[in-house]
Amino acid sequence: MLLKRIIPCLDVDRGRVVKGVQYVDHVDAGDPVEVAQEYDAQQADEITFLDITASHEERRTLFDVVARTAESVFMPLTVGGGVRTLQDVRDLLNAGADKVSIMTAAVKDPDLVGEAAVKIGSANLVVALDARRIEGEVLVPSARAQDARVAAAAVAPVVPGESRWEICTHGGRQPTGVDAVAWARHVANAGAGEILLTSMDRDGTKSGYDLDLLRAVADAVAVPVVASGGGGSAEDLAAALSDAPDGGHCQAALAASIFHFHETTVLEVKRRLLALGVPVRPPI
Repeated sequence: MLLKRIIPCLDVDRGRVVKGVQYVDHVDAGDPVEVAQEYDAQQADEITFLDITASHEERRTLFDVVARTAESVFMPLTVGGGVRTLQDVRDLLNAGADKVSIMTAAVKDPDLVGEAAVKIGSANLVVALDARRIEGEVLVPSARAQDARVAAAAVAPVVPGESRWEICTHGGRQPTGVDAVAWARHVANAGAGEILLTSMDRDGTKSGYDLDLLRAVADAVAVPVVASGGGGSAEDLAAALSDAPDGGHCQAALAASIFHFHETTVLEVKRRLLALGVPVRPPI
């Protein structure tokens, strides 16, 4: 049985860890290297750095932070935000990242996923999806998503009474008109080794993950899905990781607020998950 993973997420803005609610009202949460060291001591399975303003501000991502973190922790690092080119991917791996996450660039240049998978291997490539729930809307691809392969992901039929989710880019600022489930299937087929799936509606709310969204995507792809957005307790993480019919069917759960502001620790969450029967790496 594959062990489920617990992953603290560090949203980084101008060299500081921040956390907001639904992508706004960010509060400072510390120095990224120091915070990463703390999670390493708590035996997190991985850590994810996301430069949340790099794509919007059209600048490169946090190479120095990655290099300093890689020198001081002993756990896998996933890094995303502002990754636009294969050279960015290479530079992040050279800086010490174990996996690189792309989002906005994948919509703007659909060839990038396949090209990156060939160059670095699918195991090192994550595609991130920021998704917002919509009800009964007909999605129309935006001008930023007019490539035929991207536009094709927006034509999933609207089924009365069924929820749909639209992906947004540039740190959640720009809607694309692209269906999240169809897009997840597309990037997985193109070579993504993992999907980082964030519910924009639940982000920072600590109200529980959007299990419908997680399950819809996880059941549509053959690669691991990392749950993000809404984790407020160990029970929430357990639900996202559950393979039960009403669970999230994810292989990993990402959380930020509950860890950054010391409401609980990774160790405490793992102990609770083990008590709930969730297969995670036991604390030492």
